[in-house]
Amino acid sequence: MQYDNDNRSGTTRLLAVFPTRKKLMKKIILSFLLLMLTQLTHADLNLFVCEPEWAALATELGGDNIEVSSATNALQDPHYIQARPSLISKMGRADLIVCSGAQLEIGWLPMLLRKANNPDILPGSPGFLEASRYVKRLDVTLDSDRSQGDVHPQGNPHIQTNPHNMLLVAVAMTERMVQLDAANADVYQQNLSSFHERWTLAIATWEKQASVLRGKRVIAHHKSWRYLEDWLGLTEVATLEPVSGIPPTASHLASLLNRFGDKGADFIIRAPFQSEKASNWLSERTGIPAVLLPLTVGGTDEASDLFKWFDDIINRLLTAGDL
Repeated sequence: MQYDNDNRSGTTRLLAVFPTRKKLMKKIILSFLLLMLTQLTHADLNLFVCEPEWAALATELGGDNIEVSSATNALQDPHYIQARPSLISKMGRADLIVCSGAQLEIGWLPMLLRKANNPDILPGSPGFLEASRYVKRLDVTLDSDRSQGDVHPQGNPHIQTNPHNMLLVAVAMTERMVQLDAANADVYQQNLSSFHERWTLAIATWEKQASVLRGKRVIAHHKSWRYLEDWLGLTEVATLEPVSGIPPTASHLASLLNRFGDKGADFIIRAPFQSEKASNWLSERTGIPAVLLPLTVGGTDEASDLFKWFDDIINRLLTAGDL
């Protein structure tokens, strides 16, 4: 080993002779700065949402002041998921839970709530928000039973496909954020105002673009699109499911072929997590365009945020109808 015999300080000579120590010190300093940054950017409000659209909306309203995680992604059927330990852990740390409600999550949410053991987010508390309570629910059925399939007596829960509903939920979500995190109330209100302005302009654009769709007839895989149909003036003439929640059967598809063989509908639509086989089978035999529509944010590559999600829905319908 060679020693440095010039007149530099001892520390300088050691760093020159042992350059690896200099790199080590840089790594230590960088790690410390990253740790400090993490602490400085810690979220003030922790949200757990059941579906991706509410995560996207919460991000618009909360910005850097919130941390949000979703129980489902756009390629999952929100009716059916597993109550994984990771979801229980996230729910246990949450300050606010946001779900569509109307029994959409009845097969898994109650179990998660029990296991999370977090009294602050139980139904009826300020930490629990059921989004569908703030809109006019469609298809409410007071006298339903299991023979009718996967029905929702409280109304169709897929409220997110009408953008006007998103505005109503945005107001309710902001009010709840303000209640739980009063220190950032001004930020949440400002974010809501900005979102409201941008979203209202976007709705006007979508409605103008989609005006040619009014009156078009739709065969849906599942009754996931009732609010979209109501918004755009589409008419649902049939579903690929013989009974709600039951996969398409050969006999039911044959009956649809008899009914719509002369192209008595304009679109066959399905969500990304639904099999393409039934819609393609019927499309090939009738000439009715089969269209995949994103049911939520992230359902297609193009639907990467709330605004682009509705852009993509409108564009796909217009393209399929050659309009």
